Parts: sequence; structure tokens; C-alpha cells
Amino acid sequence: MGTESAGFRGKLWRGEGMCLIGMDVAAPEVDLVGFAIEVKSPGAKTYTALRNRLNFAYDRPSVQAVTGARQFPSLLAPFQKFRWIHFPKDVQNGTYRYRLTKIHMPAEGKLTKGTALELGIALDPETLPGFLNVAFTRNFASSQAFAERYGAQPALIPTKADDGLDFVKVAGDAYAWLGFEALALLNGTLDAALADPTCSVALLAYDLNEPDIVARLEKLKGRLRAVIDNSKGHVEADSAESRAAARLAASAGAANVRRTRFKGLQHHKVIIVSRGGTPVQVLFGSTNFSFRGLYIQANNMVSVTSPEVAGLFARMFDAAFADPDHFAAHPLAGQWHEIRLAGRPPLSLCFSPHTDSDLSLGPVGQAIDGATSSVLFSIAFLNAIKSGPTRSALDRLAARPLFSYGVVDEDSGLALQKPDGSIGVVDFAYLAGKAPEPFRTEWSGGGGINIHHKFVVTDFNTPAASVFTGSSNLAPGGEAKNGDHLVRIQDPRVATAYAIEALRMFDHLHFRVKMKAEQAAPRAPGALPPLVLQKPTALSGRPAWFEGAYRVGSQKARDRVLFSA
Repeated sequence: MGTESAGFRGKLWRGEGMCLIGMDVAAPEVDLVGFAIEVKSPGAKTYTALRNRLNFAYDRPSVQAVTGARQFPSLLAPFQKFRWIHFPKDVQNGTYRYRLTKIHMPAEGKLTKGTALELGIALDPETLPGFLNVAFTRNFASSQAFAERYGAQPALIPTKADDGLDFVKVAGDAYAWLGFEALALLNGTLDAALADPTCSVALLAYDLNEPDIVARLEKLKGRLRAVIDNSKGHVEADSAESRAAARLAASAGAANVRRTRFKGLQHHKVIIVSRGGTPVQVLFGSTNFSFRGLYIQANNMVSVTSPEVAGLFARMFDAAFADPDHFAAHPLAGQWHEIRLAGRPPLSLCFSPHTDSDLSLGPVGQAIDGATSSVLFSIAFLNAIKSGPTRSALDRLAARPLFSYGVVDEDSGLALQKPDGSIGVVDFAYLAGKAPEPFRTEWSGGGGINIHHKFVVTDFNTPAASVFTGSSNLAPGGEAKNGDHLVRIQDPRVATAYAIEALRMFDHLHFRVKMKAEQAAPRAPGALPPLVLQKPTALSGRPAWFEGAYRVGSQKARDRVLFSA
């Protein structure tokens, strides 16, 4: 939903527990120094200004004044960006009202308000009420926000994953904050099944060391069946997965627990809920049922309430439980399964392992190549994918004239820059050890990867919007060997939720990339310090802050237009 006045345009986009605010100015005045954003939450009587990390000047050196916290009201320290993501502290039902105001600096030390827009949007928690809900982990263990709230290196997770089931969790709300909507969705689904004696649960797990989740599964007793990975690292008798499997075999019955690795890994992260013997709900995605999966990594989880969709996953579970060694030859693994329900967006599902990896990955590559507006993605192990439709299409994407951003865990071997010199792909980074001043030292989150998503979004802002997501690493080797799922959801609202998640992570990591580079590089005499807002050219003698966003054909120009149109 958007509006426009006097060449100033604004648009609001619903995300999962967040709102993306896009802004654009047809012809920016020479003294335009940014935008103030104010919000009025449901039930509130007044607007409150969102805050900026940076300001035009400080009462002490910038490396001391800027702490990384958002401490400067945007009415006085406007955002010098054409989009911003707002995180309400606790999302409420109802309408959030936003007031967007152009801020000008006609003279030194003087700020004036220009054209203002008012817009409203509902950020209700459920993505498609009654049918599909997308949930993300927060992935802010390595962030200034986490350091401010909980300190630099708290003992939140076990040092060794295999110690997870015996780990004593710390008191407080850190786990709920980090697990965000994904943790709430997972706990809520299991608690609802526990409370209804007619419900049974089928579980497919890869990493499984979160003690509260395992305790909930134990309480299901004979209403649980489980398939748990036993690949290297999980098969050992003292692994968390072997110990969890033994506990669930004791509570549910040995005949109800199966260990397998298919031809490589049992890599699904799936929970299927049946009521009265009929599958009614399924949870799937990239989120492992573990400390890292829920509290450290960037992950997604999708809940679909539909006998048709849950039933298809249940058939996959039954086949995997009965004969995982030959699943690749099962009819379920040899095709995409399209589900079209009246009044619901189309869903297509593909299960692996299967003999031809192009079966599942071909449509992903085709969607990337066929995109006309934008491609946003987060693929944890993209740097390790050397071939196949996904990697080939993303390599071609960097040189194509459309908006694209990517997030990975490591950047080795990837083309990071686009032809116009802008950054197209960022990887995980945290401010620790030699953190550039004045930022607080951030916790790395322990050993292991931090970006664990596997999703691709194409043309989120068009009727042709699609998102591919699931447990699949989108790599040919995994599709040929691992038990995995890949789901395509064709819906703008769902695709937008994933697109905003990609932007959130990109901005979070790109900020660190820029700050490290700027702090490391020698600064020419008289150059603008990296931690201040830019003043108008007439006052600073430097190019306007918005100049790059109006360079025809650039990534910044596409960014400016895409999210405000």
C-alpha cells in the first residue's frame, strides 16, 4: 500500500514481525538530507520517531559518540536511505500508522520539514490466515542489538552440540527473543498436539539437541513416530541425536523410531500433525530442532494447515520410514507435486533423493533466469555449489539489469560485485576481536555456520511472485543423496515476506562489511568520517547523499524505485 504527494512517494510492505518502508523523491531538492519516520502503533494516541544510529555531528569524537545503538530521533537525524525496516517490539493486531517526512537543511544547523505522507498497514502475525504461516528466527546473536540486551558472549548454547540435551538453559527471555516467530510456531504446534489426545505427530529430524523440544516429543509417547538422521556426527552412541532417539524409543516405543541417512543425510526438518488419523498440518523449512538452528542461525519455518499438503508430506514420511534406502526409486521422488486449492496460492513440492537433480533444481534456475523485476536469495552453502541450475543462474544474475541481493554464510569463490560496482552478495560477518570503534564487540554465536536459509525469491512485487524454500541446499549432490524437500509457493504476500527477510539480513551484514572496510582504509585529509550523516553539497562541498541512487541503470537506482513503486 502506497501514496504520493508533490513527487514524494512512500509504500509499506508487510514482513514477518516487521515492516519495510520504501520512499522515493522524483526530483530531490539540493538541501534534502533524508527522511524522518514516525510510527503510531495500534491503540497508541501519538506518533513516535524511529531512531537512527548516526547524526550530523556529536559533542565528542564520532568514534566515541556512535555506539551502534539507535539513539538519535530521525526527526533530528533523518535516514539517508530510501528504505527502512521497522521492527515493532511486540507485533500487535490492528493498523500501524507511519508518517514519512522529507527533512531539509537550508542552512548550517537548521532543519526544516518538507512534504509528509501518512500510511497504514496491518502486521498481523499470520501470513495467510487459516492456511499458511511463515516464521523466521531472529539471527541477531551476532548483532549490536544482542550485545546491548544480553552482553557480548553469554553462555546461551552448549560449547559442543552433543551436550545439548544436558545443557541448563539460562533464565530470561533471550531464547524467545532469538527464536522469534519460528520458536513460537514450533512450540505452539507441539503444545497444541499434546493438548489434543486425538492428535499424533510424525517427525523428521537432522540436528536434534534442543532439550525442551525433545521433552515435548517424549510427552507424546505412542502418538509419535520419528525418523532421525544417523550420518557421521549423528550416528555415534554419544551424539545428541542418538541419545534423543533412545529417549524417544523409550517413550514412544522402539517400533516408532527409525534411524537413516538415505544415501547421504536425513536432512528434512519436518513435523506433521494428524488429527483422528488424518494429516492436517505440516511444518517444514530450514530450521533444525537444535540450539544453533533456533537461536543462532538465520532460518525459516513454514506451517501449512491443509489435509492435501500435510497428506503429501505424510506419504513421504511413510515411504521414508518404511524403506529409506530405496526412496529415490519411489514415485514420490520422481516428480513435482502441484497442489491447487480454491482460494489458495499454488504450492508445488519435490522430494529427494532422486536420480536426476535437475528435476528439482531446474525450475529454480528457470525462475531466476526468467525474473523480470528482482531476485533475492539466501543460500547457506552457495560457495560450495560448483555446478547445477541454481549456481549457473545466480552466476548469470550478477550481470543482468535487474535488482538482486544475495546472502550466504561464506563468500569464497563467489562474484560479490555487480558490474556497476555495487555489492550484490554479502556473507556472514560479526564485529569481534578487532571490531572497529565504537561498536560493541559481538558474539560469533559459537562454532558452525550462521546463515542457514535456503530460499530464492523472484519478482516478489508482481503477480508472478514465487519463493522456493525448504530443507534442500539447492545443490546437485544433495538432491541426489539427501532426504530433503523443496517447495515452491506462488504468492506475492509470501514472496514479500521472504524478500524482506533477505533485505534485513543483507543490510545487517552489509553495514559490517562497509564499516570494516572504511575503518581499515586510510582516509584522505578532509574526507568525510564514516560515522556521520552527510550535509547538503552547498554546506559540505561533497556530492549529495542521494546522488548514487539517481544514476541510471545502477543497483542503487533500482533499489530506490523498486520498494516505493
